[in-house]
Amino acid sequence: MSNSRREMKVLITGESVNPTRIDLKAGKFTMVIDEPKSMGGTDQGPSPVQVLLFSLAGCLNVTGHEVAKQRNLVLHGMKIKIEGVMNPCTFLGCSFEERAGFQKINVQVTPDFENGTQEQINAWLEETEKRCPVTDNIKADTTVDVQLA
Repeated sequence: MSNSRREMKVLITGESVNPTRIDLKAGKFTMVIDEPKSMGGTDQGPSPVQVLLFSLAGCLNVTGHEVAKQRNLVLHGMKIKIEGVMNPCTFLGCSFEERAGFQKINVQVTPDFENGTQEQINAWLEETEKRCPVTDNIKADTTVDVQLA
């Protein structure tokens, strides 16, 4: 296996429509991110933290299928259920004792394999988790540099 370092850049752009809604573009795709009315939003799109969990599910799906293919396992599909647990007080400014983000994310994967032993499926899930870029970004200390443009 090659250790050559490759770099792939992913670019999104966005512009706020109001204090809670932002319209985003990534290539030819657009997305609206908003807050629910209970958080002062207009409920015109999923919240930022919901989008993070969407990204995790999507990445686990594509990574899981690739790992299965490489391991000669026939994966017909999978169901994914994700629950993020967070305290909104840091975001809202009522407390600064906890992280602003999720304290815990629980992921349940129900794969539909045509073949494979339980041991092979367990190894598949472990490798899928390790190779998923979104899982890695959530778990690791990724440098995020926020600055004025």
